[in-house]
Amino acid sequence: MLELRMTVTIELSDEQAVALLAQAAAEGLSVTVWLQRLAEQHAQGAASEPKDYPDRPVWEAITERMKKLPPEVFDRLPHDGASEHDHYLHGSPKRNE
Repeated sequence: MLELRMTVTIELSDEQAVALLAQAAAEGLSVTVWLQRLAEQHAQGAASEPKDYPDRPVWEAITERMKKLPPEVFDRLPHDGASEHDHYLHGSPKRNE
């Protein structure tokens, strides 16, 4: 059996890094373990299978996950996200600079 190990270094924006940390934290995992599980799911084809979602509003699922995030994740989020959403979503220049 072939054993292949890989180390990957990528550069992420602050927003991408926060999102990655938040997703891992929401599942109670380190980023490394979360990425390893994600790679394992893709290798097994599980990522392409439809997920079973409970019959409840999406905002309840989001609220439930947000409660699991550590406070320092929220501290790193931009405080002008609503007024500067075009900048954070699409990379356009900030309006209020």
